[in-house]
Amino acid sequence: MKNKLSTNELWRFLLVAAGTILFSAAINLFLTPLKLYNGGALGISQLIRTILVDRLQIINAPNIDISGIIYFLLNIPLFLLAYKGVSHLFFLKTAMSVALTTFIVTVIPIPNPLIVEEPLTSCVIGGLMYGVGVGLCLYAGGSGGGTDILGIYFSKRYRNFSVGKVNIIINGTIYLVCALMFDLQTAIYCIIYAALSSFAVDRAHSQNIMIQVTIFTKKSGVAEAIMKEIYRGVTEWKGDGAYTHEETNILVTAISKYEINLVRRTVQKIDPNAFIIYNKILNIDGNYLKKL
Repeated sequence: MKNKLSTNELWRFLLVAAGTILFSAAINLFLTPLKLYNGGALGISQLIRTILVDRLQIINAPNIDISGIIYFLLNIPLFLLAYKGVSHLFFLKTAMSVALTTFIVTVIPIPNPLIVEEPLTSCVIGGLMYGVGVGLCLYAGGSGGGTDILGIYFSKRYRNFSVGKVNIIINGTIYLVCALMFDLQTAIYCIIYAALSSFAVDRAHSQNIMIQVTIFTKKSGVAEAIMKEIYRGVTEWKGDGAYTHEETNILVTAISKYEINLVRRTVQKIDPNAFIIYNKILNIDGNYLKKL
């Protein structure tokens, strides 16, 4: 069992790396060439770079993008939050992702000529790529660092928070600064990019997607197995089949999307013929635990 878990975690680390490469590529290929700004801690890093390099001309580094280095420094205090407030594995995966992002953003050259010259198209492609990449990192139990750490931390503690919502709040502040520092058009394109990326994050980050599960089974012990193995509350009552008039156990529970396969395996171990219905839930009020 221990070897199996370590193998699963290895694949999760690889998935975090793949997601990091995807969202870092979105920044380098579609955002930075148009002098647009990312959201979150990386967007703050890009603003600081613009002030230091272009406005104040304090730093002269023509061949590297120092926003990657600034991004790593901004993440150092957030690493402590990831380590203590979420989990040790989350911290390790996030630290790996931040280091890889720093390398890619700092070292990989910006394409010239541009891959996509039309700003709106670039925002759409880049925003979706970035969101899916971050979503993969979150799905694998890590994050891309920066405000994603805050998003995970708050969504774990507060019911109405999600990573995408936290990003939208912080990004709104960043793009207000962009509008004041540069021009309104730059801010609008950045907002389009941020909205699409936040949408893609919440679609790819399956912990944010809540599912109602209704189970029909003639076997006993299914509710106990769900409560023991998945730690979800279950409501159970008796019903009669309209055709067979046989007594049936009806069970209802609420889970997150990433727990679907675990529920299916748990139920089918006891009753391979169980009938299971999954319905997506828009919202839940009450004692529902977000397990991230």
